[in-house]
Amino acid sequence: MNAPTKAMPHPTHKFRLLLRREFWEHKGGFLWAPLVAGGIFLLLSIMGFGIGEMAARRATGNFQLDGREGVQINGIDLGALTSDMDASQLAELGRGVDVSLVMASSWPFIVLAFVLFFYCIGALYDDRKDRSVLFWKSLPISDRETVLSKAVSALVVAPLVATLAALATMLGFLVIASGVVLVHGGNPYALLWGPGSPMALTGEFLANVPVYAIWALPTVGWLLLCSAWSKSKPFLWAIMLPVFSGIFVAMFDLMQLFDLRTGWFWQHIVGRLLLGVLPGNWLVLGGHSGNVSVDSVAEALSPATAWATLAAPGAWIGAAAGIAMILAAIRLRRWRDDN
Repeated sequence: MNAPTKAMPHPTHKFRLLLRREFWEHKGGFLWAPLVAGGIFLLLSIMGFGIGEMAARRATGNFQLDGREGVQINGIDLGALTSDMDASQLAELGRGVDVSLVMASSWPFIVLAFVLFFYCIGALYDDRKDRSVLFWKSLPISDRETVLSKAVSALVVAPLVATLAALATMLGFLVIASGVVLVHGGNPYALLWGPGSPMALTGEFLANVPVYAIWALPTVGWLLLCSAWSKSKPFLWAIMLPVFSGIFVAMFDLMQLFDLRTGWFWQHIVGRLLLGVLPGNWLVLGGHSGNVSVDSVAEALSPATAWATLAAPGAWIGAAAGIAMILAAIRLRRWRDDN
């Protein structure tokens, strides 16, 4: 009696395992780095609030605690602050709260840019350097699946994890600020949660993840291509080639041949190759920041503003170029083992 044959794993199952492998191998950069960055900001916030309280007590001596009036600093009762505000002042307060929330959530995003840049640079170079590529090539995993798993990890997995870390940091900052407001006799909902837009910012951050993936494609594709092609120092090659090409174009004013300025080359070629992993880069590289009327931070980060940048041909031309470079990286990995 013949032994039952094992069914081959489904391609989607293998790809999911590859994504899991990338996450666990780079868990420090993908998960812990954004969380630590957010934690550092929260710690600095607590220290800043504490130092501010001590400075207020020492500098003025007008720090009063009254069971009926709450806590007053320099005669200002936070509990009665919002009762004297009109609609325009409350809107201005809300914009200030939103700016503070975006600043709090920006720390994990800043770390994300550095993590992804160096992750993509070493994604296909490191395994050739330590010869582990021979092991991975011996497995029933194609080069296409390997490279695509690294691209998806950089374009979707890491940004999504960083977004969740940013939201956790934003919530933590709101809780800390709410505690300070309560100590001062204020109402956190009236001063922070109501005027601000924490729920709107949460939805906007999550909705911007697909936009980020599209705008980051040229940078991710370029870095993966350099990682698969260079025999040594892929970081220098990835930086030097675009920068020196920009200098060469500027020296000889080559963009005049196309009736364009040199700045166009730096923005749409050099910038798209090197700065695409910066969150929110589409507001600058897309060339639409000056055409968008922004009355608040929440509107600047709104899906309507972010997705409007996808209407520009440059977004999809860059995405197509990024896909082409990823395909080229797959081709290079098939034969490049540095023998």
